[in-house]
Amino acid sequence: MDKLKMLDLQKKATIIRKHIIDEVFSANSGHPGGSLSCADILTTLYFDEMRVDPKNPKDPNRDRFVLSKGHCAPALYATLALKGFFPESDLNTFRKVDSYLEGHPNMDYVPGVDMSTGSLGQGIATAVGMALAAKIDKKDYRVYSILGDGEIEEGLVWEAAMAAAHYKLNNLVAFVDYNGLQIDGNITDVMNPEPIADKFVAFGWNVIAINGHNYAEIKDALEAAKKSDKPTCVVARDIKGKGVSFMEGDYGWHGKAPNQEQRDQAISELDAKLAEIEAEIAKEA
Repeated sequence: MDKLKMLDLQKKATIIRKHIIDEVFSANSGHPGGSLSCADILTTLYFDEMRVDPKNPKDPNRDRFVLSKGHCAPALYATLALKGFFPESDLNTFRKVDSYLEGHPNMDYVPGVDMSTGSLGQGIATAVGMALAAKIDKKDYRVYSILGDGEIEEGLVWEAAMAAAHYKLNNLVAFVDYNGLQIDGNITDVMNPEPIADKFVAFGWNVIAINGHNYAEIKDALEAAKKSDKPTCVVARDIKGKGVSFMEGDYGWHGKAPNQEQRDQAISELDAKLAEIEAEIAKEA
């Protein structure tokens, strides 16, 4: 991946992170920590990888994406809005009573959402079904999903993993957003899912471990997945609350909204990052 492309993705991810903060602040509820941690993966998928068209969101030949950790809807909504599926100005209606942007993604109301999610484990199971449907229908679309590392404590995840390997769904890529934290603390303290990579290998998957904030590694993993005859699990090590100093690595921000002072600090930090990236882009252009 060339430097200008990487910088463009960094810029978009920073804008997405700003939207995440303002969505949760505006609603006074939501899940900022895990939304911030998966922003780089979503940015790479929607702006460098997936075959999707905001003008034709139901294209039967489109690639599919399922946010299995549906509580991180702020990240998905911000990504879809930036991509052009709906106005960015609508993001400030997040979780409002009369808004179509509910606390969890709803495929009935939100353009670009391929599956309603929220109950943990059900998203990846649906993604497996989508990938199987593509095989049965002899379609070439690919299916992508993001799982939370706490989510994989759900038994349904492993039933889905077993089915994906059994049916040789090499058109399926599941990212594990591996930030090490869930609502009640460290994943290893709550219900230890380790060793994550070894478990997916044992279930018959192709497994790739990456830095979930490194765009070149995300892209390389996606390219490697296309060459595998198995479903691919990308174990993406990342940081909960990425991009906001006081949220990083703090499980308390799993499902808590910032107050005005905290929101302003977060936006100030992200604006500084954005200015830094734009200066780099100007230098490279």
